[in-house]
Amino acid sequence: MATVKLFNHHIRTPFLFLLVTEYGLFFLAVYAGYYLRFQQFYWQPTGESLQDFPVKAFVYASVMILSMLAMGLYQAPGSQGRHFFPFTLMRVTISMILGTIALVLVYYVLPDVMLGRGLTAYAIASSVIGVSLYRTILYKMIDGRALRKKILVLGAGKLAADIIQFEEVENQVKQKPGRTLAPLYASYVIHGFVDFGNEDIEVAERYLIRPGENLAEYCHEYEIDEIVLAIGDRRKNIPVEDLLECKLSNINVLDYVAFWEKEKGLLRTDMLNPSWLIFCDSCQQGDVESFFCRIFDVITSLVILAVMFPFLLLTAALIFIENRFSGPIFYRQERVGLNGKSFQLLKFRSMTENAESSGEAQWATENDTRVTRVGRFIRKVRIDELPQMLNILKGDMSLVGPRPERPEFVNILKAKLPFYSTRHQVKPGLAGWAQLKYPYGADEYDAMRKLQYDLYYVKNHSIFMDLMVLLQTVEVVLLGKGAR
Repeated sequence: MATVKLFNHHIRTPFLFLLVTEYGLFFLAVYAGYYLRFQQFYWQPTGESLQDFPVKAFVYASVMILSMLAMGLYQAPGSQGRHFFPFTLMRVTISMILGTIALVLVYYVLPDVMLGRGLTAYAIASSVIGVSLYRTILYKMIDGRALRKKILVLGAGKLAADIIQFEEVENQVKQKPGRTLAPLYASYVIHGFVDFGNEDIEVAERYLIRPGENLAEYCHEYEIDEIVLAIGDRRKNIPVEDLLECKLSNINVLDYVAFWEKEKGLLRTDMLNPSWLIFCDSCQQGDVESFFCRIFDVITSLVILAVMFPFLLLTAALIFIENRFSGPIFYRQERVGLNGKSFQLLKFRSMTENAESSGEAQWATENDTRVTRVGRFIRKVRIDELPQMLNILKGDMSLVGPRPERPEFVNILKAKLPFYSTRHQVKPGLAGWAQLKYPYGADEYDAMRKLQYDLYYVKNHSIFMDLMVLLQTVEVVLLGKGAR
């Protein structure tokens, strides 16, 4: 299988394999570091206990893996050309720097698991070189197809063509002799498309196949892993018996919406119908999980406020100075929260005091002239959002969830976008799945695209998914992605 479902969240098997093997590399890097430091494999010279050493290696490997996750190194790998190794080396080095900072905090809290400074330095050097070389060799040796499932698309009309064209995938297609298509960084290769003659063909002729009378036999002969049903009108010529036979033969069968949910982490609102959400088995969160989510929100918010308190004071002072020692430091704005109820969202003021002098709500735009000099910086590193920790403590928001929108925009978007109100079935969040997957929204089209990711979160949210979002948000903050 090219993906596994863990706590309602689809994880690509290749990246899960990469994570597990690199965890082993980090673990071994501690032993390599010890050898480089002392040219021996016994522990008496440093006073290390042989029994405790694996525990210390385990802690080191766990922290470094989390830092790699935080920097997005278990997602699409980027360019695989001649710049792949330097790019990988740079990203891994940044991750190790972040991991080193985290190790200092861990060692402060748990001094018994601390490695010596020299040993830690050698372990980090071994990690950077080892992981960078391992990734480069792995991507050179393994064609991406070897770790991907092979899919057969039933249909050759608009929906089928959309599988190739979605997000301009047709501009980044790797082709080898034969029919199969392998969009870059997808977890699948397309074996071909089957035309049932009930819709206009919009797929190139060279990708059409004719599987014959027995679909299951064809799938086994060509080692098809998954069948995707991409037919606009399912009332005509759907091979129900053949699909059932394939399903019973352990060939996965998905409809169009479920395919995109798994592959892109979104719900296609243009193809979604109410019954699909009503009968899904993962939209509700139990009372116990809700309780632990609330506890997690409160504890994490208090920790962040305590750690960031000096930066909060500095930011407040800079805003006050830039505004010539007058005017408000904070900015309160009405937003729509859980079940459509409004609340007052709190932020550091990053725009001029009369940013909406016309009296009408305005979308923030790129290089917005209303943003102050201090505001431009704090928006880039997301410090302007930190006062929302008070909203989280109060219970209006959660750490992770769809971003709360202004009532003026909600009324417009509800009228134009189907299922928009569904995003209000969970608490809004400081960080969100949509923010990771799509840049800053500045118009109705962006709102529609982000809604597709928000609905995926509403359907699949869990504590595990929240932790993954928070970890990956670190990369967004450090690299200033999507800020305006």
